[in-house]
Amino acid sequence: MGGEGALNSQLGALHHEEGAVRVRVGEGFFRPASRPSRDLGVLLAADLAARGPLRVLDVMAGCGIRALRYGQEAGATSVWANDADPDRLALLQANLRGLPAPVTRRITAATAQNLFAGCLQRQERFELVDLDAFGCPSALVPLALEAVALEGVLYLASTDGRAPTGHDRPAAIRRLGAAARAHPASWELALRLQLGVVARAAWAMGRGIVPLFSFSEGRTFRTAVRLTRSAAAADLAHLGLIAHCHGCGDQQVQNLLQLGRWTMCDCAGALSVSGPLWIGALQDPAALARLQEQGQKLAGSLSRPSARLLDRLAGDPGLPARCWPVSEIARRLGSGPPRLEALVTRLRDQGFTAGASGVMEAQLRSDAPWSRILETARELGDARAAK
Repeated sequence: MGGEGALNSQLGALHHEEGAVRVRVGEGFFRPASRPSRDLGVLLAADLAARGPLRVLDVMAGCGIRALRYGQEAGATSVWANDADPDRLALLQANLRGLPAPVTRRITAATAQNLFAGCLQRQERFELVDLDAFGCPSALVPLALEAVALEGVLYLASTDGRAPTGHDRPAAIRRLGAAARAHPASWELALRLQLGVVARAAWAMGRGIVPLFSFSEGRTFRTAVRLTRSAAAADLAHLGLIAHCHGCGDQQVQNLLQLGRWTMCDCAGALSVSGPLWIGALQDPAALARLQEQGQKLAGSLSRPSARLLDRLAGDPGLPARCWPVSEIARRLGSGPPRLEALVTRLRDQGFTAGASGVMEAQLRSDAPWSRILETARELGDARAAK
């Protein structure tokens, strides 16, 4: 067998084309359906590169497609691709040959712990640290933040869905240091718990964070967080607790600085409390606007599903931290689900904050009292029935 044929046999001949790159995916784990997360990562990297030299650390690189796209599409000046599996080194090296010549490249096989420990020892930092973790990455977060340059970004992923969505409460306490109870906005709950872990780790270092975007498709939970020089006093109010009453459906939010008694809802049901978690904004509208601009500049880097995701996130900053599925509202009323757009408009007309969740489809976000939400939905349903 010739040299190229032997390499194809060793690495796996299956190719995947995405954005401006073409890679062999090999025999390891690779999900084409995760392209939106890679697309948003490229736009994020391009936005960082527009402000100065961009050093990227891809901690769990897999086949190297994210690292290659950062260098080829986003304009990174240096790319370090690492994967803990030494058997993937040949694949990484083959795929990253496609990096443009000016891009400095480094390819290693080390555990994330050893990689971050070495960076800390050398005081080596990066404008973008991509930690696309398998399972829960909480134990790695403090070391990962040490590797992020000031005003740089940690792009963090978790595939631990049971613990932060309330389906494995002991695991949530062990891995997140928090209570996680069943909640109608379960994906958002998981993202807020993840951001709570990052915020506490950053504050312990004397730093602050700004969430740039947060999203999930139900199996992976992704957050991009900018690391700031210090935490403002007001930022501490972004850590708190969320309570949900399974009896009547009401939700309450309290920050830890002003934690007091919960106001019992009308049904006097027991409250399921989750936290501590992040109760601040999930998205930064200014950052998302810049990413949308980058998407227009980088033809081919943003797929249609990715563009729709970006638009959805841009339309919902993630405040307040109270969300209900319209199906839950319908169940409480014993009728068909209300039209979300009409419900949002009517609540806004009444002076409340209201919008469609960008994290989960067909969910209402509002600060209106739960009784008012139900009353307004009932009025809309009655008006529609009378037509």
